[in-house]
Amino acid sequence: MTESAAVGRQNDADGETGGDGRRLRRVRGDSPWEETIGFARAVETGDRILVAGTMPLVDGAIQGEGDPYVQAMTAFERAVAALEPFGLDVRSVVRTRMYITHARDVEDVGRAHREVFGSVRPVATLVVVSGFVDSRVLVEVEIEAFRTPKEHA
Repeated sequence: MTESAAVGRQNDADGETGGDGRRLRRVRGDSPWEETIGFARAVETGDRILVAGTMPLVDGAIQGEGDPYVQAMTAFERAVAALEPFGLDVRSVVRTRMYITHARDVEDVGRAHREVFGSVRPVATLVVVSGFVDSRVLVEVEIEAFRTPKEHA
């Protein structure tokens, strides 16, 4: 099952109201850690949609083992797919965060980012970290999207 299909299948807490009275909606995906840790794939609050840290995991398998470019592309594709239940796509992305385990992978991960978001130009942060829950993972990404008033209609 693709991330997109998993996200569409598992809507949860639709139409909930947050502490400030804004509409709050959570969407679940297929990460094995969602239940263990207790998080949602994506959350919409007001005009913002936040997508959780996304690894290059498809159907329970790490994609692109040893290849930071493939891992970044897979993670970005999965993160952008998490926007679909909200009626958004890559054009709505305003912020990205990339976490990598090796500084040597900056160019490969940057190339993947440019290919996915080049025409969108979101603000971006890239951080080198000591590791992830699965040592085969070289890249994890987060994205934030913004819904314009036109997209609310």
